[in-house]
Order: sequence, then C-alpha cells, then structure tokens
Amino acid sequence: MIHPGSLGDVLLAVPAMVRVRTRFPDYRLALCAEAQAAKLLYACDVVDTWTSIQGRDCADLFVGADSVTGQMRTWLLDCDLAIGWTQSLDGTLSGTLKAFGVRTVIVRSPFSTEILAAHQQDKFLETIDEVPSEDDGDVLLKVTEPAIQLGRACLEAAGHSIGQSLVVIHPGSGSPHKCVAPETLLPVVVAVQRVGAIPVILEGPADREPVERLLQLSSNPPIILRDLDLLTVAGVLAQSQLFVGQDSGITHMAGLMGVHMVALFGPTDPARWAPRGIHMTVVQGASCLCRSWDEVSRCKGKPCLDLPTDDLVALCLTRLDEAAIRRRIPSGCLVTDYPVC
Repeated sequence: MIHPGSLGDVLLAVPAMVRVRTRFPDYRLALCAEAQAAKLLYACDVVDTWTSIQGRDCADLFVGADSVTGQMRTWLLDCDLAIGWTQSLDGTLSGTLKAFGVRTVIVRSPFSTEILAAHQQDKFLETIDEVPSEDDGDVLLKVTEPAIQLGRACLEAAGHSIGQSLVVIHPGSGSPHKCVAPETLLPVVVAVQRVGAIPVILEGPADREPVERLLQLSSNPPIILRDLDLLTVAGVLAQSQLFVGQDSGITHMAGLMGVHMVALFGPTDPARWAPRGIHMTVVQGASCLCRSWDEVSRCKGKPCLDLPTDDLVALCLTRLDEAAIRRRIPSGCLVTDYPVC
C-alpha cells in the first residue's frame, strides 16, 4: 500500500487498510507512507512492515522498474496486490508495479472526481471497491502496552500523577487557518482545572505560537508536552478521559483510538473530514462561505471558528463526565441511565 499523504490523510485510510487485512487474512501488509505515521500503524498491528515514502525505495517506484532495488524489489517480487492511493498521470507507477508481475494493481487517488463517496474514509474504501459499514466507526487503532508505557513515563516526567482525570488539548493543526484562537481554549483549560481534572497541552512543531499565547493567558499554566513522537502521543491519549482538538492528524488518531473527544471544525467540512463514532462531538461556528482555500487563507474574521466559549466549556465538561461514568461501569454491565449488570 502506497500512501504519500500527511498524517491525517494516512489515518483516514486506516478503515480501508483494515478491510484489506480482512479480505486477505493470510497475507502480509506492507505500507509506504510518512515515517511516523507508518511506525504508528506498524506498532498498532495495522500493517506488518513499512518503509518511508520519503526514502529512495519508494521514490524509485515513480521512476521505473529498472530503478527499484533493495527491500522494495523483494516485496514486489512476492506481491499479489498493490494499492497506490495517489495520482500517476503518466502511468509510471502502475507500469512499475505491473513490470514485477503484481497480480492486481490499483492506482487511484481518493481525491479523484470519479470517487462518489462523501466522507474521506469512504473515498479510500471506494478506491478498492469496498463499501462503508457501521463497524468503520469502531476502535481501529489499538494501542499496545509498550506505547502506553511510553505515554505513562512521559506524563509522570511532566508531573502528572497516574489516576488523575486527564484532558488532552491540541491547540494546533497543519494549517493555522483551521484553528480556533487560544482565547477560545483558555476557558476550557480553566474549567477543567476547576473540576479537578488535569489539562495537558500537546505542542508539535507547528503549534508553538498558539501554545505560547495560551500560556501567556493562563494564570495557572497547564502541563505542556512538546514535540513527542507519535507513539508517545498515542500512549498519552490512551490514558486520557477527553481530547479537545482541531481538524488535525492528532484528532484523527484520537478518533481511531475511540477517545472521547470534542473536535473543533471551521473551514473544513466535518461531513467529509471529521472522525466518526459515538465517542466524538463536532463543534463548529457559522457555515464557512469561502469558495476556495485561498479565500480561507485571506479571510480575517473567520466566523466559522468563532465558537461560543460558554457552550464549548459546558460541552467539554459534559463529555468529561460521560467518559468518567463509562470508566466506572463494571465490565459486562448494560449502559443505560443506571448501570444494570
């Protein structure tokens, strides 16, 4: 499986990867993707092996069969199905795969105008002639114990006592035009602290400015976890009761893990891009009227990201309570207004 997209795009393809696994249970799944995303999916047993899309092995696929060497050549010589979730306008990728005798070759972009599905997860499924099912909203990213231990060690080093209720907040995204203002998130941080839970802020390389602003506004600064690798982030998320984040790769990771979440959307359409499942709630301001991403980048007011803070705080606290109740219900109980075993 060849996927040249960013973290969020790769994670949106996970239901399709799981479907391939189900269709071919006795086969090994190899993934060419962004290194950290591929490592995460390997650690969570979604794929059996991986290589970086930025490496020479993958780059040679787009040059021609004679250029392919090393591990990639070994894989292709023993390959029955190859999927390229990308465009190959000149046909080089398809030609390279077929030259190695791959029995079935699918090179199809989920962004193709020929794809009719509405949600991006379903677009990936459509590329491989699979249809959506209700199970696609289930937990598909099962974090293993080594990753959980990484997250626990990271939290303990930051001063968090295991057992305290944890709310993870990610104030950034791959694009600043998808992010609410730090002033909108500050009341959430304050409210979480007021009810005795611990807010933890995730800061990636693109998030420094909003995190710095949030710290400047905070009279009781929250814990900041900076530049963690994805496995450690997954381990932290696995121990949280609530996640609050923008339309980002981390939000999609939390969604696939089944973490209770409040996802903040603005110019991107949640009907296409939001994580799925009963564990998540989307919050959005006024409908975005921009007709292109260029218009979004030039829009100053961004009414689509203007969220009522009181409503957002109330929703986050409600979801936090729901997560706490579910964790207290004994295994085997029926979840109703009252637990009935």
